[in-house]
Amino acid sequence: MNPEDIISRLLHRDGMMLIVDKPAGIPVHRGPKGGENLEESFEDLKFGLPRRPALAHRLDRDTSGCLVLGRHRKALERLMKLFKAGAIDKTYWAVVEGGPEAAEGLIDLPLGRLDPSRGWWMKHDPAGLPSQTRWRVLGRGADEAGKPLSWLALEPLTGRTHQLRVHCATMGFPILGDPIYGAGGAKPLHLHAREIVVPMAKNGPATKATAPVPAHMRAMLERCGYDTEYDPGRPQADPGPSP
Repeated sequence: MNPEDIISRLLHRDGMMLIVDKPAGIPVHRGPKGGENLEESFEDLKFGLPRRPALAHRLDRDTSGCLVLGRHRKALERLMKLFKAGAIDKTYWAVVEGGPEAAEGLIDLPLGRLDPSRGWWMKHDPAGLPSQTRWRVLGRGADEAGKPLSWLALEPLTGRTHQLRVHCATMGFPILGDPIYGAGGAKPLHLHAREIVVPMAKNGPATKATAPVPAHMRAMLERCGYDTEYDPGRPQADPGPSP
């Protein structure tokens, strides 16, 4: 990703942190086999500081949306403590196959490893780690073949690996395009980190950022009642004081 591209994806910038609109299809960090990754672009996000920013959390390769970076060591330490304490509010948008009958609810299913040799594969495990996701139906519709779809707002109350994907699949409404926990198919994963609220300032308001709907999700969201013409788009991040 060139400097102009990564800078254009800034949703928020201040002296402590950056919030970037991560594109789908690119991992946040280099894997064992190498290849393109988002961290390679962080050198272009120093904005006068001696070191590049670092990841405060992670998003899956195929998940788009709000990604938080700490700009220096103290900021990163505070952000990681906030994430660990569950003090950061995250809202994801997902298009799922079928959908729940109710309008809203809570998924409370512990998660554990599906295969110890592939630590990132997860499953519902009564002996696993506590995992909770609050959900709300924002719209309903159908795909090109007439199969029912639902547009959900998902709020993870815990931060387990693949939590939203496993919870939705286990409840019988896998996320559209999920190649691991759903049916996969030609469509990419329809999971987007829509909004994040970070209480970074101890005596001030929390920082809120909203990531615009990615191109690959627009058609199915529209089928579920969302009007993408009214999406706020990607705002230009406030440069704030130098650096």
